[in-house]
Amino acid sequence: MNEAPDIVPVSRLFHERLVSLNNLDSLGFKEWIFQPAMLFGSLRKWWGDLGKRQRPHEGLDLCLYRTKEGNIDYLTGETKIPVIFAGQIIKVSDDFLGQTVFVGHDVYDSDGRQLYTMYGHMKPGNNIRPGNRLSEGGVIGAITGTGDSEAFTPRHFHISVAWIPTTMRVPELGWQTISDSAEVVLLDPLSVIECPYSIISRL
Repeated sequence: MNEAPDIVPVSRLFHERLVSLNNLDSLGFKEWIFQPAMLFGSLRKWWGDLGKRQRPHEGLDLCLYRTKEGNIDYLTGETKIPVIFAGQIIKVSDDFLGQTVFVGHDVYDSDGRQLYTMYGHMKPGNNIRPGNRLSEGGVIGAITGTGDSEAFTPRHFHISVAWIPTTMRVPELGWQTISDSAEVVLLDPLSVIECPYSIISRL
């Protein structure tokens, strides 16, 4: 078995496409803003009661950006989401704010696991069906509305990146399996998407 660390691809196009698709450059986009609880591995919520998560955060929440004038703005419900790498749509399933799209990529680690990216809390486009393929930067859908009003959650979308065994059956793919399976290796999305960002403790 090859014990050398596996090389995870990095996307420079994802950030550029996200900004251009949504005309954020014309709004003076400077950088993404994250609160610590939006980051990979966080044990806390950044919405509602700000309490403890049931399990460590499986990915990254994109919601806020800073303009060149220094203002912090929210993404809107019309925000279009590009896919990070070229790949095939494997599954579309419901989540607590919308739907999640699982995309498999033609990249494998030394243990034969396949690279996946997952996009949550969104409304998939009409052509987003299992079996269809997308080019790098292709639009996968848009942000959905918020959840229930008692635990107000600002509009955002979630990205997870993982090595997933090719033996895992499609019906098994889901957030609980991704979080709990010892065979799935979750990766920090910020190590995969190249983008300018800052982390702030509070707004």
